Amino acid sequence: MNLRGFYSFLARAFACWNWKCALLSATARSIVYLVALARTRASGGFPIVLVEILYVTLTAGLYAGLQQRALSFRSRILGNLTIAIGVPLLAQALDWLAHRASGAPAPAKATVAVCIFAVVSALFHLYIMRRGAFLTGHAGASLSDDFRRMPRLVAAFIVAPVSLLINSGNRIPRSAESEAAL
Repeated sequence: MNLRGFYSFLARAFACWNWKCALLSATARSIVYLVALARTRASGGFPIVLVEILYVTLTAGLYAGLQQRALSFRSRILGNLTIAIGVPLLAQALDWLAHRASGAPAPAKATVAVCIFAVVSALFHLYIMRRGAFLTGHAGASLSDDFRRMPRLVAAFIVAPVSLLINSGNRIPRSAESEAAL
């Protein structure tokens, strides 16, 4: 790839950058790092947090932008799979490669934990983005509007699996009853 092609690729990638998710992810992860560093009383923590802020701001915005773009796929199932599996898989693969390239591979347990968190986070993104929250560009509302909606969205996201189980449990007896009637 020549330099012009590389710049074109970067321009397309940043065209879908989601600043809302970048801001929130960088803030949340930086707080986690600061708390962890404070608990261990490690020195030199500020550069680690600064790198984390820059790295996460860049990557989280790109990944969330890709997820937002997937909302417009003709096939809703393909869009959902891209948001919930494709983007997190890409993110984790690139993160793993970055750790390997830097000579600091993450322990297996940490990798599994991060992958689980990434899937849950992606499902949350899917849930709130399908409901119009944390979108940027012409499809998005203001950040303050998104924050006002967040408590209801978080509660509904937590309750959704329970509702799904209850509803699927109610369907099974009905189909068994309808077969018995035949």
